[in-house]
Amino acid sequence: MFVMDRPGSANSSSDLRGDYSAAAADFTVAQDWASYGEAEHERWRRLYARQSALVADAAAPQFLAGLTRLDCSAGIPDFAEANAVLGTATGWQLVAVPGFIPEEQFFAHLAARRFPVTRWLRAEHELDYLVEPDVFHDFFGHVPMLLDPVFADFMQAYGAAGERAMAMGALDMLARIYWYTVEFGLITSPDGLKVFGAGIVSSAGETRYALHDPAPLRLGFEPLRIMRTGYNIDRFQSSYFVLDSFEQLVDGLIGLDFGPLYLAWRDTPALPADQLQAGEINLRNRSEARP
Repeated sequence: MFVMDRPGSANSSSDLRGDYSAAAADFTVAQDWASYGEAEHERWRRLYARQSALVADAAAPQFLAGLTRLDCSAGIPDFAEANAVLGTATGWQLVAVPGFIPEEQFFAHLAARRFPVTRWLRAEHELDYLVEPDVFHDFFGHVPMLLDPVFADFMQAYGAAGERAMAMGALDMLARIYWYTVEFGLITSPDGLKVFGAGIVSSAGETRYALHDPAPLRLGFEPLRIMRTGYNIDRFQSSYFVLDSFEQLVDGLIGLDFGPLYLAWRDTPALPADQLQAGEINLRNRSEARP
């Protein structure tokens, strides 16, 4: 969400989408819910029906509980209505943005328990995959987890960590934490692996791939390993990191002193995402990842 420059793909151009002309200094805009046409609401309904059915057996219980509480199957949600639910549950609020926003504003919003949500919806030819976040990715993928108190606290703490990472020239390392948890995280359950990362749950193809394909590595959660590992921005991931519980985000990251790690590793090349390191175990199958 927070990188202004991003690559193109077969489905998306390399130019930033969204109307930035009316954005405020913090890059927020009015959602203008009334401007969405019926074709866009109908496209949302198809996306929602397909993806909610797919994740019913694939997503973490916390995600599914949040999705149910938001009740957004009828069309593109009104952020004001969602904010009433979020505010009561965890104190979070949604703010509409044109698309990607700069790092400073992104971290500041998270630290203040505001989550930026892109206001435009993907085109018909992008139903299966797109590089940049749209309203479906941001809302369907991210917002349900903001109703979980543990995850909500982690997101605020992550935002607060941004200023130090930028000051120390280690933003890449902090960004990998977000990528491999908030966007592409997996978690164990008594029924095997479940998905919770927004980049997975909002993608029909990656939901299946992350859980069932034998190709990617599935590794135990280890903060430094994550901060040192590169990732794919324009194709399915080569590695996923697996949480034992959401409390592990708090225990493993919020109390960690990132400063010495930044100093030690910020200038080293990222580890290849598709290679095991010495002593690592690949949790290749869902059954192998059960606690």
